[in-house]
Amino acid sequence: MAANATAVPQAYQAYTSAAVPDWLNKGDNAWQMTSATLVGLQSVPGLVILYGSIVKKKWAVNSAFMALYAFAAVVICWVIWAYKMSFGEKLLPFWGKAGPALGQKFLIKQAALPATVHHFHNGTVETAMATPYYPMASMVWFQCVFAAITVILLAGSLLGRMNIKAWMMFVPLWLTFSYTVGAFSLWGGGFLFHWGVIDYSGGYVIHLSSGIAGITAAYWVSALVF
Repeated sequence: MAANATAVPQAYQAYTSAAVPDWLNKGDNAWQMTSATLVGLQSVPGLVILYGSIVKKKWAVNSAFMALYAFAAVVICWVIWAYKMSFGEKLLPFWGKAGPALGQKFLIKQAALPATVHHFHNGTVETAMATPYYPMASMVWFQCVFAAITVILLAGSLLGRMNIKAWMMFVPLWLTFSYTVGAFSLWGGGFLFHWGVIDYSGGYVIHLSSGIAGITAAYWVSALVF
């Protein structure tokens, strides 16, 4: 029995494999990815099927594709520039510096959030940087699915109202100039974050922003059409 107990492959031994950094917790990382998957499933296929089934037949494909396209487009925009605008170094009190989140060195290092550490006037740290026990790749993907579902929730206000070509331009623009502002301000170390505003479940960054944007977009699209 003693011999069998020690015959565990090195890759499965905690903190003994050269390929596994000491800070990585496999359980934390697995749950982070599971959570991201569950959120992603609400979008694709969840809202894709829902949107295609609640409108008239002539709008079904257009409505379903609006959700599918939004998810795919957000993934591309997110890793090229939007992640760091939401969670990167501060450019403005409400916006981070744009940049790619694709480099191997960046993605395999330990996750750290927010990137901008806030200090009191005397130089002491007011809000320390959180360093969870999983890599930046998991953090980037986890935050990406929330950005994607926010835009798709917004799409629900425009079903049967917007041409798919207009929607294809709208998605990257709204992600860049609206979602990233809210995400950085509240989650990424922006001014609301340092004022102590707490948004654990995305009530402001996701639900409020998509709701207000949906009402506004529906109003203006209807006004332009009619």
